[in-house]
Amino acid sequence: MVMGDYGVHTRWELAELGYDRALLRRAITAGDLTPLRRDWYADRMCDEDVATAVHSGGVLGCVSALRLLGLWIPPGYTDLHIRRSKALRNSGAPGCRPLRGRPLPTSSAVDPAVYALACAARCMKAEDWIATCDSYLKLRRIDVEELRSDIAPFGGAGVDALLDKTDGRSQSGTESIARVRFRALGFKVVVQPAVDYRIYQGHADLRIGKLLLECDSARFHNQAKDRGNDYTRDRKALVGGWQSMRFAFHHVLHEWDEIVEDVRAYARDDRHRIRSRRAKEALARSRQIDAIGDY
Repeated sequence: MVMGDYGVHTRWELAELGYDRALLRRAITAGDLTPLRRDWYADRMCDEDVATAVHSGGVLGCVSALRLLGLWIPPGYTDLHIRRSKALRNSGAPGCRPLRGRPLPTSSAVDPAVYALACAARCMKAEDWIATCDSYLKLRRIDVEELRSDIAPFGGAGVDALLDKTDGRSQSGTESIARVRFRALGFKVVVQPAVDYRIYQGHADLRIGKLLLECDSARFHNQAKDRGNDYTRDRKALVGGWQSMRFAFHHVLHEWDEIVEDVRAYARDDRHRIRSRRAKEALARSRQIDAIGDY
C-alpha cells in the first residue's frame, strides 16, 4: 500500500514518493495502483468512498468527509456527498458546495473538516448540523469562536446563527439534539450540570430546573456495567434532591413528542422548580463543584 490520503493519490504525490513514469506504469500493470481519472490513482487499500468520489470527478466532501474524519453524523445521511471539480460544476453536474466564498480547488481526495462543515450546512437539517459541530468542537478541543473564525469565509450569517446554538461540552449526539429541541420549545436547559451523587461527583447531560435529563447513546450504554452505573446514578440523584429522566437516541428519533409530553407533564404546576430546601441544597452543591451560573 502506498501511504497517502486514504489510499488515493495524485500523480504529483506519487512522484514525491519516488514513482517515476516507468514505476507508475509497472504499478498499474501489477494492479497495485488503479487510475481513477486523469492524474489520480488509488492503491489496493484505498477507501472505497474516497475512490468513488475522485473517480466521479470530485473529492469526498460534506457529510461523507465529516463521517470519515470521525465526527458524529445522525442517521439518515446515506448518500455519498461529493464536491465536484470546477469543470464539472460548470457543466451543471450536482455536487456539494459551501454557502459562500469561492470553492476550494479539488486538490486533495478528502475535504478538510471545516470546509466540509460549511458544505454540510446546505445538506443537513439545522439540528443535525449543530450536533455534528458539537462533535467537532469536542473532538478538536476548541471553542466555538475558533470554529466561527475558521468557517467565516465559507459560512455567512446562516452558519453564524447556527454556531450560536452549538456547545462543545455535549457528550453525545443524542444530548446535542435534545438540547437544541428543548431550547427551541422555550425550556431553560443547563448543559453538563455538576451533580453530587453522594458516592462520587459527576455531571448529568442536561438539566431543566431540578429535572436531570440523561441522554443515552448506544455506543456508551449497551454494556451491563454501563447500565448498572446509570441505575446507581439515578438512585443517588433522587436521594440527593434531583429527579431524573432517561432516554436513548431512538426515543429522540421516534418518540420525541412523547418525551416532550412527559417533560411538560412533570414541569406542569412548576414541579421542576428548585424551591424545596433539599433541592436548593443540591443546587448549592452543584455550584460548588462546577460554577454553572445563575439558573
